[in-house]
Amino acid sequence: MAAFVDRVVIHVAAGNGGHGVSSIHREKFKPLGGPDGGNGGDGGDVVLEVDPSVHTLLDFHHRPHQKAGNGRPGEGSNRHGARGEDKILRVPAGTVVSTPDGRVIADLVGAGTRVVLAKGGKGGLGNAALANARRKAPGFALLGEEGEAFDAVIELKSIADVGLVGFPSAGKSSLISAMSSARPKIADYPFTTLVPNLGVIRSGDTVYTMADVPGLIPGASTGKGLGVQFLRHVERCAVLVHVVDMATMEPGRDPETDIEALEHELAEYGGEDLDLVGRLRIAVLNKIDVPDARELVDLVRAPLERRGLAVFPVSAATGEGLKELGFALAAAVEEHRASLPPMEPARVTVTPKAVDDSGFTVERDPEDPEAFVVRGVRPERWVRQTDFTNDEAVGFLADRLNRLGVEEELAKAGAREGDAVTIGGVTFDWEPTLPAGTLTVEESAGLGGRGTDARIDAPHRVRAQERLAAKKARRTPYELSDDGWTDDDLSEEP
Repeated sequence: MAAFVDRVVIHVAAGNGGHGVSSIHREKFKPLGGPDGGNGGDGGDVVLEVDPSVHTLLDFHHRPHQKAGNGRPGEGSNRHGARGEDKILRVPAGTVVSTPDGRVIADLVGAGTRVVLAKGGKGGLGNAALANARRKAPGFALLGEEGEAFDAVIELKSIADVGLVGFPSAGKSSLISAMSSARPKIADYPFTTLVPNLGVIRSGDTVYTMADVPGLIPGASTGKGLGVQFLRHVERCAVLVHVVDMATMEPGRDPETDIEALEHELAEYGGEDLDLVGRLRIAVLNKIDVPDARELVDLVRAPLERRGLAVFPVSAATGEGLKELGFALAAAVEEHRASLPPMEPARVTVTPKAVDDSGFTVERDPEDPEAFVVRGVRPERWVRQTDFTNDEAVGFLADRLNRLGVEEELAKAGAREGDAVTIGGVTFDWEPTLPAGTLTVEESAGLGGRGTDARIDAPHRVRAQERLAAKKARRTPYELSDDGWTDDDLSEEP
């Protein structure tokens, strides 16, 4: 079973919003109780939070599907649905979240840092919230929105001040064990270290962290050996230390050749943006307790110093030279920390909305020149929350779009009656409606009963207008010859 996981792909799904409810208050001796449908609750969010007690992504390796709770639907008697429970995902410091195509979503550093990875859907309004002077008892409610759902790549990039790099069996694990309380696995065969190990070191008044990275070999930047699987863990290190095996017996190996190979791999992996080679400032000549290795120190010191490296002969086995190395690393870390810009208090930037920003756009469909596409947060949300099996809900949507100016913009764009218009993945045959707000209370009374909207059927609208005109003119009963509809309710009496 894997004990250390530093890269996983998870599927996150925020909670869906609860549906609003359409309800009318019913009580004895109160026939006109009015609407009392409650709103649906919002869906829960998927939240990432840095937890110092977490050091691996193992939990997500075994449970890649993470879902927040759904919002509860509303109920009658003005009872609103409960909000869905958030899903809190606890991750180590240094976690980077990105999309499968490589776009970085968040870089989490610092205990307690939180970011909302997937936003829950908004709950739908009940008919009590939709009532107004014109629509006193709505026969519909709004649906809840679906929460966001997508795949996310989570990578762990260890946060350490000092990174130990070098060929396999160079003694990196022995060095970090001798200088700190860390106890990594140590053995006399290559690739003993399969996971990065962290240790905390105190040198004088400076406390810093050190990480040993699994052995690198030529071609590591292209994936050879452990490759880029662990090279990511040196990206955040302030100082890189090359641990050189002075007692190696492998043919073709020498300290200068090892450093050249290592610099090449760091340059190939980091490129100009990271400049990992510039952080390689110290060379540790390890295993000088071996007699033959000690004799080589004077031979390799000069070439390494000409490369600009500070050279420290040490023995992780006997502790020789470790104190001097510790203070040198502390000085390099302090220098790096002093070069960082001072922390500034967080500022909230408020960007005012442009006066002419309508919040949506109308464009011609690139696949069909005769069709149009409306894009915008509000129009798309309204469409998602509409119950298209309810005519009154469809009429309410038409009113909202009209008030927003969608129909006006469609007309300006050249749309004609019957053209296909797509909003939020739903395609309509556009039929211009009456301007929103132009109907009086008397006129709106002729639009139909609860759950219906006569504007969906054009002949009904014509009949309602004719009925109103006849009442105003106080005409006698008449018969419409075109479809045989009669009105016996009108009277000659004033």
